[in-house]
Amino acid sequence: MTLNAMVARQLVAAGLDPEDTGRAVGAALEEDLRYGPDVTSAATAAPGARAVAGVVARQPGALAGVPVALAVLDLAGLTPESAEPLRTDGDRIDAGTEVLRIHAPLRELLGAERTLLNFLTHLSGIATATRAWMDAVAGTGCAVRDTRKTTPGLRQLEKYAVRCGGGQNHRMGLGDAALIKDNHVAAAGSVTKAIEAVRAVAPALPLEVECDDLTQVEEALAAGAELILLDNMDLSDLRAAVALAKPYPSVRLEASGGLRLATARAVAETGVDFVAVGALTHSSPALDLGLDLLSG
Repeated sequence: MTLNAMVARQLVAAGLDPEDTGRAVGAALEEDLRYGPDVTSAATAAPGARAVAGVVARQPGALAGVPVALAVLDLAGLTPESAEPLRTDGDRIDAGTEVLRIHAPLRELLGAERTLLNFLTHLSGIATATRAWMDAVAGTGCAVRDTRKTTPGLRQLEKYAVRCGGGQNHRMGLGDAALIKDNHVAAAGSVTKAIEAVRAVAPALPLEVECDDLTQVEEALAAGAELILLDNMDLSDLRAAVALAKPYPSVRLEASGGLRLATARAVAETGVDFVAVGALTHSSPALDLGLDLLSG
């Protein structure tokens, strides 16, 4: 499926790949029609009938996915001009806020409604959760980052939603950065050997090494690691790791594993540079938005 040029430009402006987005949206639309046409809309909406609808937030949160919603309308056969965004991705929205106004043929609009809302509610839920984490660590100098714990096929969109919430993206895949984890350490024989092996193969690639304890942190620092992931460490060990890294001004530390929003600020105040939160993409509840017909 090919996206309208205007929609493609809007996706690019948002930092989204139109081809990847079109593939995800097209698959979602096809999923709804796999078992036959939309008989309900065909039976209840008169041929040629048009409608005006508003996409409205049912609860407060942060918005994400408006360009994706436009792609849904486009690939569902509606003209991109049929939709008027009333809010921008990243905006904080209140319950009752209308974020998108749509003028479209009624049958096609009803057929696209659930797919459009699925993307908007899911991505806005991720943005909302990310914003809550950002608010929790505000003023500490610590940034919130995502992980690769994403829904298969939706990584680009989910990581975009993290950015809409004010967070930062970790690596997008296995090839844009190296992350040495416990199994890699076991395979190589030690933290030092794993770092040396990766640098021998990809010397220019950003490299992060996961450490389970302070002994491994010391080893990683001595081996020249500049980004260290502190896995499942308590506050005391996090503070100790920060102290160990002080003589290495270029080193950045990332806390990960078992983090909770309630203790996010305490973790950030240990002095780590990042908190890695897999739950942003694998467990954020959808933000409730609905599509309401305003007139026919």
